[in-house]
Amino acid sequence: MKVEPLVIMQKHPKGEDDFHTFSIRIKKQLSNQLEAISAQTNRSRNELIGICLEFALQNGEIEKFK
Repeated sequence: MKVEPLVIMQKHPKGEDDFHTFSIRIKKQLSNQLEAISAQTNRSRNELIGICLEFALQNGEIEKFK
């Protein structure tokens, strides 16, 4: 019986997967809320933050000085 070879694809170098990694500081209360939602939805904090940011950017408005 012939065994098929294990094919391991080369990983893209950082930055070529259309994602960008950076650090942020948030309040503990916000972190706790993200943890709770993460537990309820089985989604990672990272995924939730991305969902929230996309929503904010699509639905937010810029208010100019009066």
